[in-house]
Amino acid sequence: MQVTLDLTVNGEDYRVTVPAKALLVEVIRDVIGLTGTKRGCDEGVCGSCTVLLDGKAVCSCSLLAIRAQGKQITTIEGLAKDGKLHPMQEAFINFGAIQCGYCTPGMILTSKALLDENPKPTERQVREGIMGNLCRCTGYVKIVEAILACSQGKVAPDA
Repeated sequence: MQVTLDLTVNGEDYRVTVPAKALLVEVIRDVIGLTGTKRGCDEGVCGSCTVLLDGKAVCSCSLLAIRAQGKQITTIEGLAKDGKLHPMQEAFINFGAIQCGYCTPGMILTSKALLDENPKPTERQVREGIMGNLCRCTGYVKIVEAILACSQGKVAPDA
């Protein structure tokens, strides 16, 4: 059975016809063509597929696309505005929080949602806030540094 959905992704409206059981990650990647959202585990445990749904971080691989109708969806492609990276994106780059990059889009979106909810988290709160996003490369040290710096209005290490 097919359904027609009206979705708002990164501020743009899309009308898509997809199977009723289509997952949000499938619609974002395969129908809309935004490939920054990664498919990792397909079980909602690695965080690679994280997007923001009305500002909250969700795993798009375990969410039916129909559940996103009428909500604001933000992918990594939607964070930059007018050609300028979001401060969290800048911080991840400048603090070396990116290695292979596979987890990075989901990690950045989770981090943004964390700071939107708690603008001045402790290191422990940051670590707890990102524990649903797995990174196999970095050991999280630079990621935590980038998030904490961003929470203090910094996007680069002190020289």
